[in-house]
Amino acid sequence: MARIKPKRHGVALDMTAMCDVTFLLLTFFIMTTQFKKPDVAQIKPPSSISEKLLPDASLMTVSVTPDGVFYFQPVDNGSEKIQLLDKMGAKYNMTFTNPEKAAFAKVEAVSVPMGQLKSFLNLPAEQQKTYKSKEGIPMDSTNKQLIDWVEQSLAVNPNYKLAIKGDVTTKYPKVKSLFEGLRDIDFLKFWLITSQETNKN
Repeated sequence: MARIKPKRHGVALDMTAMCDVTFLLLTFFIMTTQFKKPDVAQIKPPSSISEKLLPDASLMTVSVTPDGVFYFQPVDNGSEKIQLLDKMGAKYNMTFTNPEKAAFAKVEAVSVPMGQLKSFLNLPAEQQKTYKSKEGIPMDSTNKQLIDWVEQSLAVNPNYKLAIKGDVTTKYPKVKSLFEGLRDIDFLKFWLITSQETNKN
């Protein structure tokens, strides 16, 4: 006598909980994602085998082009940027208006000498993004404005860290004055930004 097969019932899955989890994860990633800052200039750093990551917070960056032009990226904190601008203004006997301070709080990088900073800050925001000064920030034995930016940043917050990003073709004499200037203010710990060397095995 043949066995009677039990009737199969379809399985019903409630996907409501899965949809909730998906949207929670999506919201989390949207809220916590940090986009890479645009580069001030086209710089190809040398490669290395180091796998250490730079700290995300409290990081100043000095960029050096192949021609030895320096740019300075302050820590991305609007209120502390304004404090930095006030300190640099006091050092160079300059005063900045509230609109100029608001513009500086949004600046990604300082790419001009102090004498041109006010006119730079009064440019429209779109022009500021595309403006490139040929001389950058002075850094030589007679004019160490770049070191002043670093030193006054540390006066705002002594816990700031510094990374230096140089092009693979930048000659050492171009950055020697930077290293000597950092030594003069007793700031001896910093990172050199490199690109990850590919594994050829």
